[in-house]
Amino acid sequence: MKSNSSVIGEYNTQREGIILKEYGRNVQKLVNYIRTIPDKEKRTKMATTLIELIKQLAPVVKEAHENPQRMWDDLYIIADFNLDIDNPFTTPDRTILFKKPRKMEYPQSDVRFKHYGKNVERLIKEAIKKEDPIEREEATIYLGKLMKTFYSNWNKETLDDSVIVKDLQIMSQGKLTLNLEKVREDNLFEKLYRERKNPRPNGGNDNREGGRDNRNRNQRFNKNRRGNNPHRRRDQ
Repeated sequence: MKSNSSVIGEYNTQREGIILKEYGRNVQKLVNYIRTIPDKEKRTKMATTLIELIKQLAPVVKEAHENPQRMWDDLYIIADFNLDIDNPFTTPDRTILFKKPRKMEYPQSDVRFKHYGKNVERLIKEAIKKEDPIEREEATIYLGKLMKTFYSNWNKETLDDSVIVKDLQIMSQGKLTLNLEKVREDNLFEKLYRERKNPRPNGGNDNREGGRDNRNRNQRFNKNRRGNNPHRRRDQ
């Protein structure tokens, strides 16, 4: 007697591999069926219907609105580029699957002070362009704060202000300078990000003292009420 296992179902190892898994096996079966249709006009019509069906069912539908050509290209990929239909877009070439992506070049610019980062160097160049002395000084002070913050985040320790003033002068080629005594006296390089403790509304101590005063006041009020009550039972 012949086994019914081949009739009822088939194992995945016996099935054809899924070329594009985001569309599923059923879409691949429909593409293979469209390839067998002898009439080109009917093949095109069926392919268009399949595209509309994919838009409703496949998870790539969001990208289809931005790039509708992708879904048609995917049909050719599923069909192993053996699909003769009237494509509304340019028919893709098989070589696109094996084309290597362009190699991304790694930035080769040297960063002298890596603990500050490349962006600090760029900001220094912008600060040098400022012609107004006050604006340049304000930009230099801000850079000092930024450098101190970055360094403490990088090394988990505080950097002395004299080092920052010196590094600023080196990185700007002597065009950004600050008086070290003024920096230390006015604490100009105070870190940008500080931990701020939220104060208690209306003052924490006042609320606690006010609470005790209110409780004492209520106790005196209740005591007076008990003393003035004519119906209060006297102890025997």
